Amino acid sequence: MRIIDAHVHVIQNIAGFGAKGELRAIGNGQAIWSTGDIINLIPPELGEYDVTPEAVIKFMDQNNIEKAVLLQGSFYGFQNHYTYQAIQKYPDRFTGAATYDPFCLEKDKIRDYLFNKLGFKIVKFEVSTGSGLMSYHGRIDLGGEIMDEVFSDANERNLVFVIDIGRPGSLSFQVDKLRNAILRYPEMKFVVCHLLAPGLNDEKVVTDELKKLNLPNVWFDLAALPSNVRPEKYPYPTAQQYLKTAKEIVGADRLIFGSDIPSVLTRDSYRNLVDYIMLSDVFTDSEKEKVFFRNAEQVYFGG
Repeated sequence: MRIIDAHVHVIQNIAGFGAKGELRAIGNGQAIWSTGDIINLIPPELGEYDVTPEAVIKFMDQNNIEKAVLLQGSFYGFQNHYTYQAIQKYPDRFTGAATYDPFCLEKDKIRDYLFNKLGFKIVKFEVSTGSGLMSYHGRIDLGGEIMDEVFSDANERNLVFVIDIGRPGSLSFQVDKLRNAILRYPEMKFVVCHLLAPGLNDEKVVTDELKKLNLPNVWFDLAALPSNVRPEKYPYPTAQQYLKTAKEIVGADRLIFGSDIPSVLTRDSYRNLVDYIMLSDVFTDSEKEKVFFRNAEQVYFGG
């Protein structure tokens, strides 16, 4: 089975920022928040202080991953130029998204550089309250002036718009506002990360909110679905149930495999992250081909 991993991170320097302040590397794959909280961030096979494109490609080759989509956000720190360099150096293996903070006073100049000079065709926004825009800006209305200007700009540039709205119940989980934004820009492709990031016992949330976002220009990546149902172990029966629900509501044509490496590999093996889908009976073989390869090829690589 050909695989595109549509949710991967490269890291030149850990320069995260979120609700707990700054996040900085302390070695051995760990990082520390300004609160003093220490987290495991990078597995040994990918690095200690950074995650290079070469380390990711070696990992991809070991795990039969043909291509990857490089995404970024505040958790690791914005990595725009590093992502651009990776795509330029390995164009047959990577595509990737740019990101920016819409509160920057020189955002127009930033966008000109990212999309006109560097040529990014994908933009990604993490707006979550944990380590996204709302973790340090407070509540942002996804239907308000600031974000609508962001959506409008991306639409004018014909970008793919990737968005992480955080977990159910959080201030950033504004599904109705996101739906309205998507309806305003029906020609733009949207990818919603983490299948809306459900935890245990969120079946009703998944069902109700996926129905709202069941629109022809919306896809959903499946990154970190197993992590979000912790402490459940492989083969993650709750995550599999969410996949079944998603298939019933939006269809296998609009689900995209992604892992969210590197941090997820500090808790589980990549094989498990693939096999809980690959070896399950949730999808037929032809549907698995779409989920693992063809949908991402269509959305991100123009295939």
